[in-house]
Amino acid sequence: MLLYIGLTILVFVLMEPITWATHRYVMHGFLWSLHRDHHEPNHSKLEKNDWFAFIFSIPSMLCFYFGHMRENPWYYCLGTGILLYGIAYFFVHDIIIHQRVKWFTRSKNRYIRQLRWAHKMHHKHLGPENGESFGFLYVEKKYRAKIKRDDDLNNNSAQRQ
Repeated sequence: MLLYIGLTILVFVLMEPITWATHRYVMHGFLWSLHRDHHEPNHSKLEKNDWFAFIFSIPSMLCFYFGHMRENPWYYCLGTGILLYGIAYFFVHDIIIHQRVKWFTRSKNRYIRQLRWAHKMHHKHLGPENGESFGFLYVEKKYRAKIKRDDDLNNNSAQRQ
């Protein structure tokens, strides 16, 4: 059982670099036509970009299918790791960052602020080229450092008052 849990966690962790590469080279590459509206201001509840949720669920569903057909629990571990990453992605990207559901709107949590800043830097590029910050759960050092600097400045100014 611990081996299955470990494999599921490993798949979840490995999904971040896979997602980074997919976002960088597929969504900002040959499938930009589906992702473009996510970088443009709009007030619609749905975007063409939302098709990626369905597209990216296919590998997980296939793993569950083959796990059942071949009675192989390893496939279930793969499918579960992918599914859990998809749930985390939805929660972080759609709820925390883009606030499609109004939760955590004024969070002071450092990690959430780092995620929001990194994603803001990603969205400052309206075209597929010259992008940055393609990950979702891992925040690059330069964005973590920026939020730390902001906190240090705020703490220093509060101490002076």
